[in-house]
Amino acid sequence: MSSYGTTRHQHSPAAHAFSAKDRVTDYHTTLFRRLIWDGTVPLEIRINPKHLPANSDRALESYFMQAPRVSYLPLILPEIRRFFTDLVFDEQSAKDIKDEDWWFETVDGTSLKWHWPIGLIYDNFTISQSVKTPHSNLSSTVAPLRLMLHLASPPTEKLLMNHSPEACKQSFMGQLKEADFIRWGNTKRITGLRQNEQDGLWEGIKEHNFDDYWRVASKVTPTSGSHRPQSPGPPPSSASMHTRPPSAEPSGTSDREGAYNVRSVPVRLYLPDGPVLQGLVPPILEDGSPYTLATYLSAHVPLLFPARPPAPPPSRSNPNPQPPSAPEPAYALVQGVVTPLESEMAWLGACMAGADGWVNVCVGLINN
Repeated sequence: MSSYGTTRHQHSPAAHAFSAKDRVTDYHTTLFRRLIWDGTVPLEIRINPKHLPANSDRALESYFMQAPRVSYLPLILPEIRRFFTDLVFDEQSAKDIKDEDWWFETVDGTSLKWHWPIGLIYDNFTISQSVKTPHSNLSSTVAPLRLMLHLASPPTEKLLMNHSPEACKQSFMGQLKEADFIRWGNTKRITGLRQNEQDGLWEGIKEHNFDDYWRVASKVTPTSGSHRPQSPGPPPSSASMHTRPPSAEPSGTSDREGAYNVRSVPVRLYLPDGPVLQGLVPPILEDGSPYTLATYLSAHVPLLFPARPPAPPPSRSNPNPQPPSAPEPAYALVQGVVTPLESEMAWLGACMAGADGWVNVCVGLINN
């Protein structure tokens, strides 16, 4: 297990007193980051029959692969090209086909964006299918995402960018800088990296190397923090409501790099066949309690995630009452995982964000 992407600590006597707990936190943070990094999605890639050269072997017109969730379509094109060149295209056709004319769409005709992570493409397709066939069992077998590969006439107005690795890299770095600004109100952490470090982030994605990526990313990504904010917290003061009180820290000092001290968590909300929503998501509410996924979804899509009624008061027969159950018309996917609504947004930002720094929340429908 890599040691990168872990919490940085101040070397003080008080900090040493909590080192054991911090090491556990470091391990859990790195574990989740590693699980996200190692996640893959199944793809079935079929060439549009109209674009298939005449002398091609049509018995091998589909290619199956497991693609890393954190990768991008331009980065898997060389592997796809090798398969079709070696086994499908004849020699002359392979020379004549131009990579810059290639583009993908789903089987239902949706053009795929080159600058979206492959995991987000898969999750977005999953929730779009939930509109047509709402899920009653979310643990159903994962099916390959069937993609149609076109070899000509790319719809440039829909794709937004060409599929060269360099263009994808520039888009990726732009997303990192935007996420950095949303967290801290500036981009000093990203722009302060040396050029070889910035290039190292992309090389880590390109080569799918966890250690290389997190060796640099740990310098700009918030730590998960081993200590949650007190609840209820102290009343808001003139200081930012996003700052935890000193008493919430083991050493009495603020963990400035912690996820609960960012100005806002970089989050985008994806709805089935709908718009992409983005807004400010503070890690802490005004009363000092953590901003949860349930609070976030209830604020943005209250019809799909209505506020839950409060739990009844405790009694002798029921000392730990739970809120009454309510029908759930929708679910939230983060990195392909159906995410509990009590998840804290700050923790999601530190442990479940994509390599570009964003927490992508995809909302699907449930058939009740």
